[in-house]
Amino acid sequence: MADVGGDLAGSFRFADREIRRATERKNFAREVSALGKSGLAKIDNQRIILGVNEQRTSGSRFAQRSGYRSREEMEAAERFMLAPFAQKSGDSRGRKYSELPHAYRTEFQRDRARIIHSRAFRRLEYKTQVFLNGTGDHLRTRLTHSIEVASISRTIARALSLNEDLAEAIALAHDLGHSPFGHSGEEMLAECMRDHGGFDHNRQSLRVVELLENAYPNFAGLNLTFEVREGLRKHQAFYDPPTPAEEKYRSPSLEAQIANLADEITYYSHDLDDAVDFEILSTAQLEQNAVWQKSHRAVLARYPDAREPELHKLIIRDIIDAQVQDVVATSAQSIMRAAVQRADEVRKQEAPLIRYSDDLLEANRELRRFLYQNVYYHPRVAEVNRRACEMLRRVFEAYILHPDQLGEGATKRIDKEGLHRTVCDYIAGMTDRYLIEEHAGLAEIAPKIQ
Repeated sequence: MADVGGDLAGSFRFADREIRRATERKNFAREVSALGKSGLAKIDNQRIILGVNEQRTSGSRFAQRSGYRSREEMEAAERFMLAPFAQKSGDSRGRKYSELPHAYRTEFQRDRARIIHSRAFRRLEYKTQVFLNGTGDHLRTRLTHSIEVASISRTIARALSLNEDLAEAIALAHDLGHSPFGHSGEEMLAECMRDHGGFDHNRQSLRVVELLENAYPNFAGLNLTFEVREGLRKHQAFYDPPTPAEEKYRSPSLEAQIANLADEITYYSHDLDDAVDFEILSTAQLEQNAVWQKSHRAVLARYPDAREPELHKLIIRDIIDAQVQDVVATSAQSIMRAAVQRADEVRKQEAPLIRYSDDLLEANRELRRFLYQNVYYHPRVAEVNRRACEMLRRVFEAYILHPDQLGEGATKRIDKEGLHRTVCDYIAGMTDRYLIEEHAGLAEIAPKIQ
């Protein structure tokens, strides 16, 4: 089937060529039948075959007329290339502030661009993932983590015939609100805000795209589509629809569910990878974990002569491949059993349809416990993070006492948002490096923060 992320005309030529080749091999019917039984084919194959010629003809006429693909044509391509329960960009519930549609970008492609061009996205380069930013040239940052989540999200979405652009946009934006110093910094900021509404990086990501980014003259935030913002509302019991008259629902789009699981797959595997590079995990410790053991055996079966440093990279790659394959196969079966036919029917489901198999779910729970015990609370990680978080607390207290030291944009929000929330927003947006610099600078104004 054609790759919907590429050029449409080229994709149709690819699909047409593959169909012709299958016919020439005289086993096309058998291949289509096998595909339909696999659980991964969600599109009427006959409709694709008929649509290829139709789109090729209309696309050819359009190319002669203007030379580029319009947004309308891209939306039409989604309607017959994607699964019926995929979230189509042409069916978006829109933006908070009305805007004219773009000539040659779908709504979710437009969202993706706005996220990538945001200042909050660029700052992720200097925010800690697990190991304090700057302690190693090859260690993950929030930026590289987000890009890796987006990559895995697109892979899963493509395999399930879902909307890659939407899944990627959610993945790229999911950590925009993360504080400096990783999860330790988030915990400290939550402690500082305990009596003032708390802090959660998922909710903060929404504040970033809805309020704190200031790129447009007519509205605050990035004015992203409802579907992208929905995908950032993780860990909620109920989701709010765009209009009060509609009922609340329990599950977001499948694309949002994909971004959520891709986030887990990414940090499970890459936190392991960074921990090995950082030399805080021994071979004996790694062999205690079932996920590592299974991929280790699989790699040695394929590459019996593999040795470090290449060996553990091959193991990490196998872990990711195994996780993605499990999610694709399990989710395909889950979707078929639910018999959903539209994106809104997905939202009415009591539980997510994008999921791990039961065996992998339990294995990942054990992997998560393993990471907390051996990586996140390791003295070389925990002690550095403790000192960094203590700086965060002191800077927070200094701004509460001296709000005149906040930036001009933040100061303007104090009357509406309150002092504590304004300080929280300001600190959450900082990079690790900038917070350290502020800590040193504020010491001259408020010596008690030392």
